[in-house]
Amino acid sequence: MTNTPQIRFNGFDEEWEEKNYKEVFDTSVSNNTFSRAELTSEKTSTKNVHYGDILIKYNSILSVKKDDFPFIPDNVKVDSKNFLKNGDIVFADTAEDETCGKAVEITDLENENVLAGLHTFVARPKLQFQEKYLGYFINSPAYHNQLIPYMQGTKVTSISKTNVQKTSVKYPNKAEQTKIGELFSKIDTLITSTQKEYDKLVALKKSMLQKMFPKKGSQVPEIRFKGFTDEWVEKKLGDFCSISIGEFVIQTKQRKGAPYPVYNGGISNTGYYDEYNEEGCKVIISARGANAGFVNKCASNYWAGNSCYSLGVKDSSNWIFLYHILKQQQDDFIKSQQSANIPSVSKQQVFNTKVLMPNNREQEKIALYFNSLDNLISTQAKKIEKLKTIKNTLLGKMFV
Repeated sequence: MTNTPQIRFNGFDEEWEEKNYKEVFDTSVSNNTFSRAELTSEKTSTKNVHYGDILIKYNSILSVKKDDFPFIPDNVKVDSKNFLKNGDIVFADTAEDETCGKAVEITDLENENVLAGLHTFVARPKLQFQEKYLGYFINSPAYHNQLIPYMQGTKVTSISKTNVQKTSVKYPNKAEQTKIGELFSKIDTLITSTQKEYDKLVALKKSMLQKMFPKKGSQVPEIRFKGFTDEWVEKKLGDFCSISIGEFVIQTKQRKGAPYPVYNGGISNTGYYDEYNEEGCKVIISARGANAGFVNKCASNYWAGNSCYSLGVKDSSNWIFLYHILKQQQDDFIKSQQSANIPSVSKQQVFNTKVLMPNNREQEKIALYFNSLDNLISTQAKKIEKLKTIKNTLLGKMFV
């Protein structure tokens, strides 16, 4: 097997160099053992790289200028000889799964004091590498797969500094290292910017849900579409909804091998069918179990099973509007759970639930607004997943 990756930039065809870990890295830099509770969010003179942040929060490249860090209190004595440098690799040596061994490359460090924290160890390059190459290489399948045989533990997985030193490091010439680092950095930048847009939309939806539905004690919302001034009217769900359990589907037409999807909110007792009667199921409320009272909407080609109430609007009310207003009252359903052994919400409770409803035209406008927001959020989520898939594919094919 030659030391050449599946995918390369044009103009590069030389085999990559391969050296053992000890030839590449100095392992003398020590970490500290401060727990999260011993750190502080208040800015002090020393930043700390926490293993939990490596596993969950940070990308492969850790910018000392841009990324968030916990701090070590100034009254705690630290050893300056262990301060990190640009290019240092900090491994997380413990995780709950095979993400154990994930690492970050330190960049953008000028005069800051930064230490590696609990459950980490530091690898300082002895050789000169182009910025960002090692950060992406260490987190590629080509390198991470070398670590897996040395991982130990069941509930918690760990890898020792000694065993990591049994691995090898492969690298191309500096020009190719630069191109690889730049490519993955651009992808990470796209993922981050798309994630920010997603977060903004989610925050906007949360804010508008609070402002476009009446607060308790009020019969009008804070924000309304132009032309609507009437007070909203209180109604019982049972007065304008059909409420049943798994009765909206022709159950003889179940698709073979069809998935049973898990919805947000823990509602999972659903099946996939090809044929339905005209009414169909749109809004569902979990009837029993740990998630009793959770509200969700059901895609038109799914049916709700016997642990979910199916709500179908009987008049011209808008089912999307109904979903959003019931989602706002989800906590009330959860608080009204019955039975200590198996939490449940009775059909009578659902029937008697009171909701404030505007006229049908205002319902439709509110439903369209939130539907469009949901579509935008979904689009951003798909973009993030696509970019992550592209990145993971390239990590698997651009390193050896």
